[in-house]
Amino acid sequence: MAVYDTYQRLTMNQKKRQAIFERLSLAMPAPTTELNYSSPFELLIAVVLSAQATDKGVNKATHHLFAIANTPQAILDLGIEGLKKYVKTIGLYNTKSENIIKLCERLLDKHAGVVPNNRFELEALAGVGRKTANVILNTAFGQATIAVDTHIFRVSNRTKIAPGNNVLEVEHKLDKWVSNQYKKDAHHLLILHGRYTCIARKPKCQHCIIEDLCEFQEKSS
Repeated sequence: MAVYDTYQRLTMNQKKRQAIFERLSLAMPAPTTELNYSSPFELLIAVVLSAQATDKGVNKATHHLFAIANTPQAILDLGIEGLKKYVKTIGLYNTKSENIIKLCERLLDKHAGVVPNNRFELEALAGVGRKTANVILNTAFGQATIAVDTHIFRVSNRTKIAPGNNVLEVEHKLDKWVSNQYKKDAHHLLILHGRYTCIARKPKCQHCIIEDLCEFQEKSS
């Protein structure tokens, strides 16, 4: 792998961004979510549950939940107390359960039980904000959206590929600066890089494939 020594004297630019995503995509040729799901609806429920929770914890809960109820009607048939029994190990499960029940009611009432594939209708669902909508649009429907979570926010600011003071600012910069070639996979490339290499407390810079391109000033040795 070539080391871009000439880039070291430059601030972040489009050539460096392109090289970063080229390397990440070569290392992770088929990046995807680590949430387990078999339908857009299952993914939607898993993402709603994943707020302030780990994918591993969500997968443990949905493994049992989806075996019993993996459609809007089936979850409504459980009722809110029945649903809580399956998700009580997940943080904020009371609020999330209430949102999921309302979400299922709206899906049945407005969309015949089918998860919509546009932002406006997704964000009208209880418990679904911009980040969740972006995940569904990207992962379930293949749209080139980028959902900025804590991992992506950290990586974007550390590397300087898309620095910003808030998640929306980072999202807009990524959308502007990531080339179309990598935009569809950018969300998962960045989140996986942040989850396993550019971790919060002690980033694994010595094992990072983009270390020579990264603008992080406090790289660990």
